[in-house]
Parts: sequence; structure tokens; C-alpha cells
Amino acid sequence: MSIVSYSLEEFVHDMSRLVDEHPDQERLFNKGSAYLERLINDPKAIPEECRLPAGSRGRNANHGTYLLHHGANGLLITSVVWGPDDHLGPHDHRMWGLIGVMDNFITETRFRRQDDRSREGFAQLERDRVNQVKPGDVSLLIPEVDEIHQMDNFSDRATAEIHVYGNDLRGLERSRFDLDACSATDFTTTRFDNC
Repeated sequence: MSIVSYSLEEFVHDMSRLVDEHPDQERLFNKGSAYLERLINDPKAIPEECRLPAGSRGRNANHGTYLLHHGANGLLITSVVWGPDDHLGPHDHRMWGLIGVMDNFITETRFRRQDDRSREGFAQLERDRVNQVKPGDVSLLIPEVDEIHQMDNFSDRATAEIHVYGNDLRGLERSRFDLDACSATDFTTTRFDNC
């Protein structure tokens, strides 16, 4: 019996071709999700060091964010590892995205903006739903519609995910949200743990 695998290189090729076609959102998410599901169902497609927390190599020993691909068309593919009890509060992305879980599971809480976005530094969020995202599952990030989330690893082992975005996160101004203070604070990603 032969084992069919789907390599990172094949995924990059398929996603790059899809992005280059400038598809509508439905086609992008349908095709992209199918490609990502294939990739995350073969954890060996991603180097082991990119499926573990960064330890002393990174900014946060219990977390890891590794660049896997950045194309001229803007396509960005990263591996994100959430160590035991890792947490990232509500934040936005300001672009489309696909997130697929490879190992373990993650608890994702989604939020919706309730304010009209007219007051700088102010944001009123409402908790929309909480999902336990398991291996093989893909979450979609839809700009300004459904892209604000909080991530929690409530388990005692690392969770590895593959994140696919339409642009480079480095230098992109985004927001962190404080639910109690109804505030939004700008932040930017400056680097990944492997570059």
C-alpha cells in the first residue's frame, strides 16, 4: 500500500497559483481550505523544529512563530505553535487568512465589533462563539466581518498550526483589544522566531 503525502512545496505551489488567479472570496476560501486540509493532515510535511515552541531561540519560550514561505504575490505561510497554557488575547488581522490545526487542539474565541470604529483607541467587542479547533480543522479569517479572535491552549502539550495570509504580517498595523477597558491598541509583528 502506498502512502500519499502532500508536501509544503506542493501546498505553496497550489496556494500561489490560486492567489495569482485573484479569485473571489468564496473560491479563495473553498480551494485554499481544501489545500490546507491536505497539508495539515500530514504533519511530517512541516519540519519538526517548526512544530515545537521556540524555547531559547525565540521571544517567548512557550510559543513559536516560524516563517515557511513569503511570496512576491504577498502569500505568507507560517507555522504557529502554542505551548501549554499559551494565550493570546483578542486581536485582528486586517486581511484574509486560513488557520489549520496539525497537532493537539486550540480553543478559539471569536468576537464581533459592536462600535462604529469612529473613535480612535475605542473598541466595543461582543463574544460571538468559542470553538475547540482540532487536528484537520480549518478556521477562516474574513476581514472586518469575522477576523477578531483570542487563542488559548488549555492543554498540557503544544498545539501546532499552519497560518496562511494574503500579505506579510511584519510591519502591518493591527489591533489588540482590551474587553474590560473597551480599548484598541495598535501593534505590529516585527519578526518571526526563525528570521
